[in-house]
Amino acid sequence: MTTLQNKKMVIIGGGSGIARQLANDAESAGAQVISVGRPELDLADEATIAALAARVGELDYLVTLAADPANGPVTALDRDAVHRAFDAKVIGPLLLAKHFADRFRPGGAMLLFSGVVAWRPAPGRTVMAAANAAASTLAAAGRPAGPDQPVPDRHHPARRRGRPLGVKTGALRRE
Repeated sequence: MTTLQNKKMVIIGGGSGIARQLANDAESAGAQVISVGRPELDLADEATIAALAARVGELDYLVTLAADPANGPVTALDRDAVHRAFDAKVIGPLLLAKHFADRFRPGGAMLLFSGVVAWRPAPGRTVMAAANAAASTLAAAGRPAGPDQPVPDRHHPARRRGRPLGVKTGALRRE
């Protein structure tokens, strides 16, 4: 298991649930954690992503849990809400990879979070399922920044609904 002592970890996407548990445990293990969410970072705005990368500098781990669900029947979907959902799960993480790629220290990694809805779509969750499936595919696609870049790191998904404690345990385990 990788030690987090003296590692810098940036966590994107909220201060509750999995993100909060992950941040607390990483700090307890000796990591310097920078938690970032709205309004400081807008994953639909490349300028805020570039500014965050410049402010953070070098890092070891970048974790993105951001989500902006666009739920409801397809006949009632709002185009802007659909775009925000994909910005949070797909386009934003690609831009994070773009702007952070050269900032990872040796052994660093990027972790993308998907959700069980990607494999078990439910009525009213069409956009959420598609965005999460796209995020999973993005992680599986390997290293969009180039073969020598350390992002993103792929963890095998649980393919089941997780609780914050179990999910963060899996996120902190790197072998």
